[in-house]
Amino acid sequence: MTTLNAIVRDTAPNPTACVIWLHGLGADGHDFEPIVPELKLPAGSAIRFIFPHAPQIPVTVNGGLPMPAWYDILAMSLEREVDEPQLRASALAVQALVEQQIEQGIDSRRILLAGFSQGGAVAYEAALSFHRPLAGLIAMSTYLATADSLQRHEANQYLPVQILHGSRDGVVPELLGERACQQLQQWGFVPEYHHYPMEHSVCAAEIADISRFMRQCLQL
Repeated sequence: MTTLNAIVRDTAPNPTACVIWLHGLGADGHDFEPIVPELKLPAGSAIRFIFPHAPQIPVTVNGGLPMPAWYDILAMSLEREVDEPQLRASALAVQALVEQQIEQGIDSRRILLAGFSQGGAVAYEAALSFHRPLAGLIAMSTYLATADSLQRHEANQYLPVQILHGSRDGVVPELLGERACQQLQQWGFVPEYHHYPMEHSVCAAEIADISRFMRQCLQL
């Protein structure tokens, strides 16, 4: 299993909660690092933010050239043709990060996974298949790539899920976010869904919604 390099930022000594945040295709862990102060979480909240770096791998839709990616994308069709074994391997690497935090004393129920775009697809897989209950899942501008193969674990059958998408997203059309929401509902989840008049990006209103959701899930 790949060991992920990551940026680690603690908001206070001796963190009692953790957020593992996965970037999108072609980015790295620094991409979402600046969002921490923008979340305006309660003063004194001791939270560990972990921003892993995806490995450099050849990506078919990038002409086969290597770039930071959680898995290969074979075609940018609406349905997205992806390398599912690579996606699951990345999810296992993320779960290993979760296990490390549990070993360091953070309760799994205070560990939240978040992911943007390709990172969100990995976060779906990692969170819903994990064998211990987590705090929540935030899926940003993404899709449920493994809907037909995901082995859900009963430990997270009631996991709080927040889905966020741009209504003008030309990279991952909002239809894919809506489909993910519908699939989760069919599985018995009650996802929170928000969309914003933006493209494949992040906006201030979205950050405010993420902050509120984090406070609820992590009991801040």
